[in-house]
Amino acid sequence: MKLVGPDRWQGGFVASTLGKCHYTVEGWIDRFGTWRNAMIKRMDRSKDLRTEYLIGAILVEEAGSRAASDDAARLDHWVRLLRDEGSSESSKEAILGDELAALMQKYPDRRFAARYSKELCIVIDREKAAFSAWYEMFPRSCAPQAGQHGTLRDCEARLSYVAAMGFDVLYLPPIHPIGHTSRKGKNNETVAGLDDVGSPWAIGSEQGGHTSIHPELGTLDDFESLMARAKERGIEIALDLAFQCSPDHPYVREHPEWFRKRPDGTIQYAENPPKKYEDILPLDFETPQWRELWDELKRVVLFWIEHGVHLFRVDNPHTKALSFWEWMIGEVKDQHPDVLFLAEAFTRPALMYRLAKAGFSQSYTYFTWRNTKPELTNYFQHWAESGVREYFRPSLWPNTPDILPEFLQSGGRAAFMIRFILAATLGANYGIYGPAFELCESIPTEPGSEEYLNSEKYELKHWDLSSPKSLKDLIARINRIRRENPALQRDANLHFHNTDNTEVICFSKSTDDLSDIVIVLCNLDPFHKQTGWIDLDLVSLGLDPRRTFQAHDLLSDSRFLWHGARNYFELTPESLPAHIMKVRKWVRTESDFDYYF
Repeated sequence: MKLVGPDRWQGGFVASTLGKCHYTVEGWIDRFGTWRNAMIKRMDRSKDLRTEYLIGAILVEEAGSRAASDDAARLDHWVRLLRDEGSSESSKEAILGDELAALMQKYPDRRFAARYSKELCIVIDREKAAFSAWYEMFPRSCAPQAGQHGTLRDCEARLSYVAAMGFDVLYLPPIHPIGHTSRKGKNNETVAGLDDVGSPWAIGSEQGGHTSIHPELGTLDDFESLMARAKERGIEIALDLAFQCSPDHPYVREHPEWFRKRPDGTIQYAENPPKKYEDILPLDFETPQWRELWDELKRVVLFWIEHGVHLFRVDNPHTKALSFWEWMIGEVKDQHPDVLFLAEAFTRPALMYRLAKAGFSQSYTYFTWRNTKPELTNYFQHWAESGVREYFRPSLWPNTPDILPEFLQSGGRAAFMIRFILAATLGANYGIYGPAFELCESIPTEPGSEEYLNSEKYELKHWDLSSPKSLKDLIARINRIRRENPALQRDANLHFHNTDNTEVICFSKSTDDLSDIVIVLCNLDPFHKQTGWIDLDLVSLGLDPRRTFQAHDLLSDSRFLWHGARNYFELTPESLPAHIMKVRKWVRTESDFDYYF
């Protein structure tokens, strides 16, 4: 531990294994350190230091009795030097040097140590918890021919497309059998036609439940083949964990006690007034038979882990018991510490943060609705400057199958570019729902709605992946930039810089040692060219205001020589609405020429 202020100490350690790590804090008097500091002060003022040397010898001798054999021999050497009062100036300097101090730090006298009364716990996750790029896709819409139901084998053929864009996670909505009772039709119609495929979130039929695969998608062997082919391309498959049932789910017949009944004896279907989900029955996590229910849901998770899944996107976890998540995630991670859970929780901040503390590795955020410069700045500064980032990892999604934000509805292709650039650079973790996003799907069911017209949640889609308006090349370029720049791989060290234009936001991200610095300038107006001046906080970037530096735009490959804090910009939304600039501090001058002297 080290002193960082009046009566404030700081300590740290590097955890070596995944999973839970329990720790506490102990403190004791550093008698050798106290003696050493006093000796340094006395050296120039006192001539007779014999007693002080002997005190030091006693302290070192005591440490030797606690030391390992090799270190004990080294400490014995120091004892002899101390008893000899440092026979020369060089030995006196050595006695007070770093070598002996470091050795003594290894063998403190802890007989009277005071221990903090609580044992604390942190959870160590793998790298993907901190840095990932997610792509959501409906397998049933992967068929090569329009009107045909896609399969997991068709999804396998789509992997090269996903990999080419640079995504390392492919997230699949529920792949289980879909119920028939109260099945929803196109555009969430309450009456389905004979050819309507229903919502994948209405899980369960006579063909199985949460551990079964929809027969039209394929078999478990097909799923395992998809997992293997994805791994070959550096892609990890994430499954949707939606703990809810259609009225036809086997649980309804076999365990009616797991559902809440209304006074008329019917099972309560899901509601979020004014919305009604007659095709979905919520589970009752507080049923008197809660233990059996909880054990069964844990079994579902372990089933998919046994088949290679180690990433789960959890549907609406804030509508289930927090105590369940704390228990279930804890149980799973005790056996499989590399498993990660993403919380799809658009809810109150306190509840989102509580889910993170319950074990969720990442969470969806309000980024989806933060569009203006003040909204974005205030939202992300809260994370950067508060203690929330110690346990809450944001995942930024500009769209989902449920949410087509108004900004995307009205801003054209430029709006999609803007929101993607912001998501991929402000967040170390982000995701998109595609191909709707890269193909710039922007038509809502009606004005004021955030639902997609002809939503893929309720019907098959056939996407034109070769469309000229596709953003796939831009997405691939930015994902490559993310992989090549460590500054963009963490949410720490985010700093906002002033601009004189309210439609342009500027921020930087850097590594702790400032060896990698990225500055992002983004036009938030999808309709007009924006110009102006930025005022960089050079201190936060470790830049010398007297020296010129190079700003290399990794999007356009343009290079700018900037000097000082104030610099000019122009951003045109139709082409590239942003700069993603890598800072190169060293700009050569004549003094760097070989023959300059």
